[in-house]
Amino acid sequence: MTELPDIWSYLSQTPLLWLTATLLAYVAGDAAFRAAGRSPLVNPVLVAMVILSLVLWGTGTPYSTYFEGAQFVHFMLGPATVALALPLWSNLHHVRATLVPMAGALLVGSVVAIVSALWIAQSLGVTGQALVSLAPKSTTAPVAIGISEQLGGLPTLTAALVILTGILGAVIVTPMMNAMGIRDWRARGFAVGVAAHGIGTARAFQVNETAGAFAGIGMGLNALLTAILAPWLVALMLAG
Repeated sequence: MTELPDIWSYLSQTPLLWLTATLLAYVAGDAAFRAAGRSPLVNPVLVAMVILSLVLWGTGTPYSTYFEGAQFVHFMLGPATVALALPLWSNLHHVRATLVPMAGALLVGSVVAIVSALWIAQSLGVTGQALVSLAPKSTTAPVAIGISEQLGGLPTLTAALVILTGILGAVIVTPMMNAMGIRDWRARGFAVGVAAHGIGTARAFQVNETAGAFAGIGMGLNALLTAILAPWLVALMLAG
């Protein structure tokens, strides 16, 4: 028994341990999601986050140590973002048919996501780097982190906000859309993709394939537009 602390001390420093822990936590989250009848309240990412947080807290493991293993999953965010071109290409005929309303929804959604976050935070007294870090919170993580770095924000805070935004969107999107009587899967998917990026898109695919495809399109286009608009809108609001 006296050897157990030494064994754990050795294992906790190896990247493979935390990579495995990340994958197992998500498998557990997905199992809980299925057991709950795919309830949006039991989001697999949220469950995995809770499990990993408890493990890190219980073992006293620093986040930097954990990320040495989790960075392999983080790396895949880049290729996954590039792969967003696939649903865009396969649904190009749908996009052409609804180009004008999609462009309007994209512009409004992107601007509202940035301005509302900054305005609410300013009203609550948030300033400096923390305020700037909020601007890209509705964009997929690799792009959001890059925007945050460019604006002088805190990339780690931005990453946390991106995840929270995605989880919140994934949890509320289906019941909210149903309550609002929105039946068009294209509109539902595009809206969640713009507002809740990858996690919301994953939820959209679970509900309907067309919604998932349009969520992927919305996420990709919003990443591009936010990269263009965020620096300008942040400068405008800070100047005011």
